[in-house]
Amino acid sequence: MSRRSSLAVSRSLSLLHRVPHTLGATFRGSLGAGALVLLSALPATAQDPDPLAKLEPKSRFAIEMIIDSAEAAGVPSRPLLSKALEGIAKKADDRKIVTLVRKKFELLQTARATLGSVDDEELNAAASVIEAGAKPDQLAPFRVRQRGRSDLEAFTVWADFLARGIPKDEASSAITKLWRDGADDITFHSLWNNVQSDILQGLNPGAALQNRIRESPGRAPTTTGKPPEGP
Repeated sequence: MSRRSSLAVSRSLSLLHRVPHTLGATFRGSLGAGALVLLSALPATAQDPDPLAKLEPKSRFAIEMIIDSAEAAGVPSRPLLSKALEGIAKKADDRKIVTLVRKKFELLQTARATLGSVDDEELNAAASVIEAGAKPDQLAPFRVRQRGRSDLEAFTVWADFLARGIPKDEASSAITKLWRDGADDITFHSLWNNVQSDILQGLNPGAALQNRIRESPGRAPTTTGKPPEGP
């Protein structure tokens, strides 16, 4: 492993060890089975100086090169290592793991091009939204935001909705409207919790969202000095 790749993997692995302590309530609730497999494998990985050691040399080299490219492009490498470790934990074919890591890198690049400068967690969540089926341009409204506002919760809920079978355009419309109305993390989490409950009780995913979105109170965005438009 090259020194640069080794440092990138070490930094990513260090962050991965803190994942269980930093995940928000919604993110913990919406983790997929693959991510849970990954988290259960972390203690063993913590004792392994080379977390990619189980890969054949050619595949490991390919992943190291992708991580190098991510570091050079200013794209977070932690999600790439996470994807590789998930594949290893599932005993996936090495070539498939490389393909998945490369695809994740492409998704992160697309999210970066759409959103501009956001923190690593938000960027990874945005990439997951695209991976779940959203169109990149549907994330464009989130590029401009009030100072200090995070879209992490909104993206996490959005990706989970898509994974649960809610129609893509309906999910995009609902999340974007709430965001534009100034909804906070509690509102997004409440919507997610209620929709999830309705789906588990047998309601059609799309209908569950439509019913609950009507109940979700928006919150007027903080003014930025621009006078409001007339009625």
